Parts: sequence; C-alpha cells; structure tokens
Amino acid sequence: MAERIEQRLEDRVPELEQLERVGLFTRKEVRAVLRRASALEYKIQRRALRKEDFINYIQYEINLLELIKKRRARIGYSFKKDEIENSILHRVHSLFNRATGKWKEDVQLWLSHVAFCKQWNSKHQLSKVFSSMLAIHPNKPALWIMAAKWEMETRLSSESARHLFLRALRFHPECPKLYQEYFRMELMNAEKQRKEKKEFEQAKMDLGEFSYSEEILKGEMARIIYRDAAQKIKGIEFHLAVLSIAKLFDFTQDLQKEILESLQSKYADDPLMWDYMARRELELGSPQSTEHTTKQMKVSEMTQREERCCAVFEEAVRAVPTEVMWKCYITFCLERYNRKTNSKELKQKRLERTLSVFDKAHESSLLPEALYKQWLQLLLESNLFEKATEVVEAATQRFSLSVEMWQMRLQVLIQLKSDDVTQCFEEAVKHVKSKGTLPLWILWVEWSEGTNSKEDTEALYQRSLRGTTPAESMTMKEKYLDWTYRNGGYKKVRKVFTSLCENRPFSLDFFRKMIQIEKEQESCKMLHLREYYERALREFGSTDSDVWLDYIKEELSHPHGKPENCGNIHWRAMKVLQGDLVEDFVSKYTLLQTGHL
Repeated sequence: MAERIEQRLEDRVPELEQLERVGLFTRKEVRAVLRRASALEYKIQRRALRKEDFINYIQYEINLLELIKKRRARIGYSFKKDEIENSILHRVHSLFNRATGKWKEDVQLWLSHVAFCKQWNSKHQLSKVFSSMLAIHPNKPALWIMAAKWEMETRLSSESARHLFLRALRFHPECPKLYQEYFRMELMNAEKQRKEKKEFEQAKMDLGEFSYSEEILKGEMARIIYRDAAQKIKGIEFHLAVLSIAKLFDFTQDLQKEILESLQSKYADDPLMWDYMARRELELGSPQSTEHTTKQMKVSEMTQREERCCAVFEEAVRAVPTEVMWKCYITFCLERYNRKTNSKELKQKRLERTLSVFDKAHESSLLPEALYKQWLQLLLESNLFEKATEVVEAATQRFSLSVEMWQMRLQVLIQLKSDDVTQCFEEAVKHVKSKGTLPLWILWVEWSEGTNSKEDTEALYQRSLRGTTPAESMTMKEKYLDWTYRNGGYKKVRKVFTSLCENRPFSLDFFRKMIQIEKEQESCKMLHLREYYERALREFGSTDSDVWLDYIKEELSHPHGKPENCGNIHWRAMKVLQGDLVEDFVSKYTLLQTGHL
C-alpha cells in the first residue's frame, strides 16, 4: 500500500514543481499540499473504505483547482495548463470513478461528478459518466432527460439526444415527463434547422447535396411522438402539458389544432379541458394596432375577452355540472377580480360577475365548502352584510356538521353585532358532535367575556368543560383559570383551581399557569407552590424532566424554600423518570449545580 501511495505522490511532483516555478505557489505551500495529499491518499487506500474520505479528497482537489484559477487571474498567467490543471482534473475524475464504482447506488455521487464535468468543461469525460450512470440507474427518468438535454443543448447533437430518449422509453414506456421532453427536443431541433435554412437562403449559399427534411422542419417528428404517447398515457394533464410546449413554437399551429381536437373529443366531460378552453379565450384577442390604442379601448377589449371566457364556462357548467367544474369557474373569476386595474368600471364588472357565479353555484348546491369562506369575505369587503348573513346561514344548513361553517357564521354575526349570536351558538353545539367543537367553545367564551355578565361567562366556562371531549377540555381549563384570575382575583382562582383538579385530564400549562399566578402575589407562599408542583408531578413526573428541575430551582431561590429538600426531589426524579429523560435530567441538574442553568 505504501509503495502505491509513494508512486501517486511522485506523480504529483511535476505539477507541483511547475506551480512553484511559475510563481503560483510558494515552496512552503507546495510542501503543505504534499503533506495534505499524503494524508488523504492513506485514507483512501485502507481496507475499510469510507465514502466521506473520497468526498473529502475530491473536495480538496476542487478547492485546489479554484485556488489556482484565482492565482492565475491575480498575476495574469495563463500558460502551462496542460501540466498543472489537466493533471489535477485527471486525478479528480479518477477519484470519482473509484467512488462511483464502489458506491454505485449513490445517485448524488454520480450527479456530483456530472456537475464537476460541466464546471470544468470535460465533455468527453461527461459523455462516459452519463453512459455509466444510465447503465446502473436506468430506472430514473430524470437522469435520462438530463443526459439527453446535455447532448442536445451542449453538444448540439439531436441524433444522440433522440437515441437516448428512445432508449429511455424502452425502460419507461408510460412516463409522461419523458414524452414531454422528447416532444420538446424534436420541436427545438426543428426550430434550429428552420433558422439554419433561413440563414443559408439569405446568404444564398449552395448547400450541395445536403438538404433539410421538410417533415422535420414542420415538426412531424413531434407529431409522431405525441400520437404514440396519446395511445399509452391516460389523463388530460399530459395533453395540456404537450400543448403548452407546442405553443412556445410559432410553426406548430397544425399540431396545436390536432392536440386541441384530441382534447375535446377524448375529455369532453373533464373540467380541466373546459377550464383550458375557457382560459384560452383570453389569449385569442382581436389583433389591434397598439400605437393608437386608448385605455378605454384596452378595457373594452379585456371585458370582451373575459365575457368570452365566461360564455365557455357557462357552457361547461351546463355540460359538466359538478363541484370541480364550478370550482374552476369561480377560481377564474376570483383571479380576474384580484388582478390590479385602474378601471373602476372593469373592477365593478369583475366583482358583479364573481358574486353572480358564486350565487349560481350555491343555487345548484354545487358550491364546495372551502369556497363559501371566500364568498363571504368578498361580500363583507363589498359591505353586503345582509347577503353575507343569508349566505352563511345557508352554508350551515347545507354543511350542518362542519365546525368551520358554524365558526364562520358566528364570526359574521359577532362582527355585525347581531342579537342572534347566543341562539346561533346553541344551534351550533347542538348540530356538531362534541369532538372538534373546541373552536366554537373558545369563540363563545371569548365573545361572552366582552358581552355577558361575569356570572353568565362563568356558567358558560363550566358548561364548556362538559361539552368538550376530555382532551379538548384541557384547553378550556387553562382559559377558565386565566379568566377567573383576571376577573375574580387570587382567592377566586384558588377555589376554581381546586375544583378543576377533581376532574382529569390536565395539561402541564394548567399547573404552570397556577404557579405563575402564585408567584405574582406579594406574599407568595412556598406551601402553595409545593402543592402545585406536587400535583403537576403526579400527572407529568414520569414524562417531563423540566418540572422536577423547576421544583428544585424554586426550593433554592424562594425566600421560604428548603434547599435540603433538593436531594429528596432529585432522588424521586431519578426513580420516576423514564428512558432518555433520566440522562437529560442529570445533565441539566449538573449544569444547575455549577451555576450554568
């Protein structure tokens, strides 16, 4: 092993001598490089090889290349690259090859090699890397696409890119992304050849025997790919993706027409098809001279386009009367409404149109639950409070088990300061099952705090504890405790705390809140604090180490605390805590003793 390492280090000597001779590195730096290289070589020659050692060695060589590049730029020296950089590049490629040979399954390692080749313009080497990587990872379409794109865009070889795509499709005959990128590549190739032909014709050059294929120039290869894919891939998304690619090229009108016809015949009942056809009307504006177009004419043109879109959507909701179709229609209307415009007239038309569509969807009982909230926001923004009340009432009738719907209705009534708030709350808790009603109870008690008497609010808090599930009641207990202290004072909150402690479950914050309240008193009693801590430890002593530490801190810092109790608390904690919490407690307790916590 030592002989091999010595040989590798000797192979470095010529490049290091050149670095020193041309003034890029000093002798001291050359020796440092040699020492570091020796250490890294020993690590990658061990029996038990580690991936990290190879990565560190590669990164060191890359850093060395970058440093040489900066030094060259600084002193303005650009010679001897074959003797210096090429030698290092060859070594890095060799290291990558060894690493990817050992850890073939690590795609990130392969991609790092690809990135290195691209950065240092190693085209010949990169071609080999792609070939080896695809032989080992043929099951990853993204790698095939990357290799084909490189062949097409960097090496300008459409033939090689086509060959790679065809190989990839043998492994992945139903991969939409592969077909999309293959389709794009053929159109790019056609566009490139069209430009070349045009330039040759303008220059009046004789091409001799060479001639451009008319089929390729018209994008017929892309058409073949599309037809083949359309037979294998189901779903409208692929057709829409291919159509969006075709629209990027100005010579594909016939191809776009074919894809559109296929869309309309195969997916006549698909909301996405109707959505696309409707939105397409925005792009099909009448061609006008832009020089003499006034603002009013632009507004008029946009209004006409949007009306054409809506006409298609109206036809769509008649042909496909589903929630998804209405959602597409409403989403379009909201997008147009939210677009900025200086025309108040256009803004008003968009608002009226959006509200009208919401209304129609609601009347058809096909408005999705999630969209009611947006409808309501729009009505409130437009100061249509009466309509908002009607809508939210209808929403709760249709989705009577939805907590969100009831919450929305209650918020509207509270905002409008209606007299029916209490009645609506009663109706809500009656319809909705106890599980999940916590947001309603929180909203109710918060409203009651600012509206009703203290007696009514307290009765409501007590009722909420019975009306929620045990898990949700923990939150209500915390809120009840906090409200009682704010409105009834210390003595009252002590009584409430004692009564609440009779019914499990509790949250840790419930006890922490009571401890905090006790600490805020002028005559903070250690006796009471011990009671709260002991209650908290009975519930959470085995699952939370911080409670024990807080208890110990309290005994140490309180004027009436007993530091001698700390040993006993520590002993109890060690017995009760489970698993990793013991270690966590010991480390924190040590920090506390040394004054670092």
